[in-house]
Amino acid sequence: MGRSQETFNKKEVRNKKEKKRKDKEAKRLAKKDTEKTGDLDDMIAYVDENGMITSTPPDPTKKKAVKLESIEINIPRRDDTEANDPIRKGTVTFFNDSKGYGFIKDKETQESVFVHANNLLEDIKENNIVIFEVEMGQKGPTATKVKLFK
Repeated sequence: MGRSQETFNKKEVRNKKEKKRKDKEAKRLAKKDTEKTGDLDDMIAYVDENGMITSTPPDPTKKKAVKLESIEINIPRRDDTEANDPIRKGTVTFFNDSKGYGFIKDKETQESVFVHANNLLEDIKENNIVIFEVEMGQKGPTATKVKLFK
């Protein structure tokens, strides 16, 4: 008979693997036991009348009735102030003759409006006071029918 081929190192590796397998099984069983103790009630969250998340269910006596007509689904219409007075007044803040564009600062709204040389009725320069109409262009408000204010 020959000697056993099992050395000390092989026994040590086998014992470590067996211990690791048992530890893994024990952890799996412990996790399974802790999961069973968690109730569905612990996982449910409620929203109160102020929109805050709570763990208590809402009080049915505080329930408010809402009319369907009062719910707005779309964006409310805004007042068109431009429709009342389409002619605006402003100051030319920047204008480049070689490139043919510039910007006008509206006196009322203080917003910057783009102006192109094709929309000019008269030649303009920086710091000129002009009157113009505003239309929506490809990238925002654009000044049209621009002429000097006299």
